[in-house]
Amino acid sequence: MTAFADKFFRDLRSALDGIACSGKDGGQLPVGTGIEQCHAMMLGCAAKGGTIYMAGNGGSASIASHITVDLWKNGGVRAQAFNDSSLLTCLGNDLGYEQVFAAPIEKFADKGDVVVLISSSGQSPNMLAAAGAALKRGCRLITLTGFKPGNPLRSMGEINFHVPSGEYGFVETAHAAICHAFVDGIILEKNKR
Repeated sequence: MTAFADKFFRDLRSALDGIACSGKDGGQLPVGTGIEQCHAMMLGCAAKGGTIYMAGNGGSASIASHITVDLWKNGGVRAQAFNDSSLLTCLGNDLGYEQVFAAPIEKFADKGDVVVLISSSGQSPNMLAAAGAALKRGCRLITLTGFKPGNPLRSMGEINFHVPSGEYGFVETAHAAICHAFVDGIILEKNKR
């Protein structure tokens, strides 16, 4: 079992070390620069009274819920995750599961709000529809993906983070770390003021 644990943490370190960040034009950004640009985007949105919306499926939904609570409670910015079970089952039943995040974004998001979409595969139809809805509403879009580097969601955001692993646990752990960097950076900036 020691060999398994050693390999597990070695592979996790490799996934974390391999995080890539790109801009809207597909050009590579240093990860720290991408995080700083996300801080500026989120703080700019908050300064104008805007909201940060987050969504994900499964484990990614848990990350979205956790981080939105941290954003408003600790970071002092308005944040909301679209993963209430009644919302998901109602919209899934009435509009189809592909629209469970796009529909609330179309209803609630305003131009200049920030939408953060978390998808391990970057191929989930509901995440792609949500990205399209966010862009149509004039929102600023941040994506967090993993698995294949050419996944379609990775090219849709203004800032895109990609974790080069095919293992859900590694991708989700890296996504959680990136999101905590968003929150911690916002708290640090707010405390300077």
